[in-house]
Amino acid sequence: MKTIYLIRHAKSSIDEVGVSDFERCLSKRGKKDLPFKANRLKEFGIKPDLILSSPAKRAKKTAKEIATVIGYEEKNISFEDSLYDSSYTNYRYLLDSLDDDLNSIFIVAHNPTLTDVGEKLSGAILTNIPTCSIVAIEFDVSSFKDIKEESGKILFFDYPKKHNISH
Repeated sequence: MKTIYLIRHAKSSIDEVGVSDFERCLSKRGKKDLPFKANRLKEFGIKPDLILSSPAKRAKKTAKEIATVIGYEEKNISFEDSLYDSSYTNYRYLLDSLDDDLNSIFIVAHNPTLTDVGEKLSGAILTNIPTCSIVAIEFDVSSFKDIKEESGKILFFDYPKKHNISH
């Protein structure tokens, strides 16, 4: 079995004048949602064999905070340029390159590609993976290379507003 946790970065600030998309920081809401979400992963004992993250500032911050909370070595996070401004094809190349010894991975990245990947891999209609959300998809395969479109089973889809966190 292989499990992919698609994690959208926490809410970012879109009103920072003169700041590029790549350098955007987390917003007040993002800073509030992120510890809650990281602690939910810890509470359920979810810890991946590998964390892959976009190198954009908001994704990096999300990946690092989650790693710290769940006890994953921050130095082992792999920042992948191909996860920023990405495509389903880029994700497939990345998945196909993973070692068969890995069983679960976190991918911390961006929409709209994250939602597209989740829908293609699971066959589910997700419509939109909101900020700071996690979609866990399980595959009955022994290698990430063997994952086929629409072959995954969604284990859960968790997002901050589901828990009535006041913003």
